Amino acid sequence: MAVYTEVPFAEAAALLERLNLGTLTELRGIQGGIENTNYFVTSERDGATVEHVLTVFERLGFEQLPFYLHLMKHLATHGVPVPEPAADAKGEILHTVQGKPAAVVDKLRGRSELAPGLAHCEAVGAMLARLHLVGREFERRQPNLRGLPWWNETVPVVLPFLTPAQAALLQAELAYQNHIAAGSAYQALPRGPIHADLFRDNVMFEGSELTGVFDFYFAGVDTWLFDLAVCLNDWCVVHGGERDGQPVDELQRALLGAYEAVRPLAAAERALLPAMLRAGALRFWLSRLWDLHLPREAALLQAHDPAHFERVLRARLPHCSAHARVEAELA
Repeated sequence: MAVYTEVPFAEAAALLERLNLGTLTELRGIQGGIENTNYFVTSERDGATVEHVLTVFERLGFEQLPFYLHLMKHLATHGVPVPEPAADAKGEILHTVQGKPAAVVDKLRGRSELAPGLAHCEAVGAMLARLHLVGREFERRQPNLRGLPWWNETVPVVLPFLTPAQAALLQAELAYQNHIAAGSAYQALPRGPIHADLFRDNVMFEGSELTGVFDFYFAGVDTWLFDLAVCLNDWCVVHGGERDGQPVDELQRALLGAYEAVRPLAAAERALLPAMLRAGALRFWLSRLWDLHLPREAALLQAHDPAHFERVLRARLPHCSAHARVEAELA
């Protein structure tokens, strides 16, 4: 959500006019996040003020984006609270701004809850389970582009920037995840479209009411269990202070319980949840290392600290000699 691409006011105004969204009155860049350029766009239509979000995609191409946008439309049509992409007169929901792919979606009401309580975690758990079940009927397919193949490609790139201890941890965990992914139990896990980035700042609330979830641009087909683990690793851990990254048991129980009230986990999923919690921590530690050490220029850029997810990963590791021996052999 940094501003990499400066969008002229006139170009944004012309796009809103094509989408029948009214006359543009304000265009404001959004700071936060690191993947795409985002603007709040305010317009006047039929005497009313209307707000949307304009996204210019920096890494994703025209061939990849229909999956994300049509997934959002599918979920919105089936009652999952997500922003719906705006279509032009021909029904197209993928547009072009400054020569790059772009989309305009509804601005959700409410705000992100960065210090969630039990009710927030329960709402997120139930919503995520509904998202997974609704996604079963979505016919388009695209892999999780930040999944295991990307981890294998990216680890060698970031290793030169790490301490020996960090490099050893990263390589050992990658070996462990490759080992897990090769197993028959993992390969039999339920799969479908996942959000893959369901962090606190991607969900909106009014009080304890969940009003919407957004930023689907890491979505892909992967295991539902991985999606759940990513969510648990952000909503149900300590953020900041001496216990940064440590799990908060009561929040985790609340989120898991609400998820399972909608979609109960199978025994194999329960058995592999600890491994997927580690996988989720590895994925975001790795991507934050990549963004920190190999940054792109942006007008507004706020890189996330990789150390937080290093601590989340360490907190999720088993601390018994048997696991240590197995992982040493895998490494």
